[in-house]
Amino acid sequence: MISAPDKLSPRNRRALDRITVIARWFVGIVFIYMGLTKGLDPVEFLKIMRQYDLTTNPLLLNSIAAALPWFEVFCGLLLVAGIAVRGVALNIIAMLVPFTIIVLKRALALATEQHLPFCAVRFDCGCGTGEVIICQKLTENCALLFLSCWLLSGYGRQLCLRFGLLGKAADSASPVPAPTATSEFAG
Repeated sequence: MISAPDKLSPRNRRALDRITVIARWFVGIVFIYMGLTKGLDPVEFLKIMRQYDLTTNPLLLNSIAAALPWFEVFCGLLLVAGIAVRGVALNIIAMLVPFTIIVLKRALALATEQHLPFCAVRFDCGCGTGEVIICQKLTENCALLFLSCWLLSGYGRQLCLRFGLLGKAADSASPVPAPTATSEFAG
């Protein structure tokens, strides 16, 4: 069976690889920026985290506020370098999905409480960019989720540090044949 990537012409494959590399760099830079803005002002980030009422345990809340920004920076650096792209993309999806749901719930509560249209709701969601219009933030998160899901496809490996280190030796390696019953017990 021929997979979808094999159906692409070499020219289209290169174009798709380039677009994927740009998407990887974009998501990586966004996460580096967001993580640094939160990580360099952890007290402000902790105050914003408290507004979401995620937990009543202060130790857990402080740990999240201290570690999450630096984990975002780490994920962003790995994406820019092209190391463990699929694993990082999964981690980013695992961070974005619950965060987007939490922001959506808070925005719906504020819209109801303040009697505002949903897209008129503005608040500091804790993403590191200050006060945002909620419809814009949810659109940004959906775009980042889409790009992260795209990164799971495996395109754009030419400019990945991991695959650059392995070179052609890993690509041309043939699988080791499994031993047969007669070869193991030949007398």
